[in-house]
Amino acid sequence: MQNTLPTFNDPLAGVYINGQWLAGGECLSVVNPATEMPLASVGSGDAGTVDQAVRAGGEAFPAWAARSGAERAACLRRIAEGVRARRERLIQLQSSNNGKPLAEAGLDVDDVIATFEYYAGLAEGLDAAQDRPVELPSEDFAARLRREPCGVVGLIVPWNFPMVTTAWKLAPALAAGCSVVLKPSEVTPLPELELASIIHDSGLPTGVFNLVCGTGLAVGAPLASHPRVAKVSFTGSNAVGVQVMQRAAETVKGVSLELGGKSSLLVLADADLELAVELACGGAFFNAGQMCSATSRVLVAEALVADFLARVKARAEAICVGDPFAEGVEMGALVNQAQYLRVRRHIERGIEAGARLVCGGERPQDLEQGYFLQPTVFADVPRDCNLWNEEIFGPVLCVRSFASEAEAIELANDSEFGLVASVVSTDAATAERVANALQAGMVWINSPQVIFPQTSWGGYKQSSIGRELGPWGLSAFQEIKHVVRAV
Repeated sequence: MQNTLPTFNDPLAGVYINGQWLAGGECLSVVNPATEMPLASVGSGDAGTVDQAVRAGGEAFPAWAARSGAERAACLRRIAEGVRARRERLIQLQSSNNGKPLAEAGLDVDDVIATFEYYAGLAEGLDAAQDRPVELPSEDFAARLRREPCGVVGLIVPWNFPMVTTAWKLAPALAAGCSVVLKPSEVTPLPELELASIIHDSGLPTGVFNLVCGTGLAVGAPLASHPRVAKVSFTGSNAVGVQVMQRAAETVKGVSLELGGKSSLLVLADADLELAVELACGGAFFNAGQMCSATSRVLVAEALVADFLARVKARAEAICVGDPFAEGVEMGALVNQAQYLRVRRHIERGIEAGARLVCGGERPQDLEQGYFLQPTVFADVPRDCNLWNEEIFGPVLCVRSFASEAEAIELANDSEFGLVASVVSTDAATAERVANALQAGMVWINSPQVIFPQTSWGGYKQSSIGRELGPWGLSAFQEIKHVVRAV
């Protein structure tokens, strides 16, 4: 194995409240998934710590909300510059803590920078739009529209894209004028702790941003149910999302949920097969398949399926799996042992259900340590099989054929999820027609899974409640007020 980021000798403070780093209580062990060795020990919080953080946010909120959009934008830009200045350090932390290759970690850090800069721009536009007149049918009244920040918001983020999902929530929340309590994943807290250090150095007013590390039960649950939290934004599994929603219902607070996916890539009869194979492998194996947007269901026109399977098998077997810090590595480790075992069980169940294993499914022979798994391809997957219907969150791609465009659309839409989809076709009109028929919040045509801050993120059905990114991400942290007066 190549040298990775050294372990931390002393426990790290895992609580940041009111501008102060606190040791917290019980320490969480953070493991490097590529080596299975301890990487750091991080202090954690509990319900009392959450209450302290929420109260700090509440005290800071009025002054922060009263600042102009331009002033808040300046803070966001300083955070973006801080991230840019520590880019290499953050890339190393991502790869060490999450197991993703350095190239993927670099894309993540650049996404964080772009997101803070984008919402700085939206924040600057808030002042001119405030108190906009509303046209009424009566001359006896006048009305104006105000968009005001929610208050203290709780942000609960996952482990698969450290800092990225945080930025997607934190940047618009700060731009809107909210104060924040962030709960990072207990599995990958190190990048978020570094981001908190950058925020501290940015000059953001004390108490506007607070962070509490800990488990979902110890920190996430009391944050979601805290009566002084006005809004909770959560990204993670559907099972936990239901729990967050139940906790939030106790005080009837706002909720945004970005949850699971079981998305399809449609390879139409006129598709460029070379492009289709690259997009299929990218959609299923990027970040070792640990993406809610993974297009792990690949639907291929009957005339192309034999050729496609041969090509995708060759491409999957050629993917270099290994140490995230090693040159040329395309896929790193799964995030921890629990996730590794979970994916292995899915593969075993799929084989038992009758799916045909084309390649992969095992640990790479040259990697005895680390939570590594070969890129895995299945064909002839039964429609009622776990591999076809359940979110696996691992490097597993399933292929089925279709006889007509209508069948392809029906198969793609036959899911309890509706996050994303991809279409591969050389006919622009056909591709656009199919994209319009797919029940998904984002559809790519002949494109890798590029995500821009300007476009929304979220999906249909059980994939989400609300949208992140774009102006919709900002609106998620704003309340609407109309002031009407008699003239």
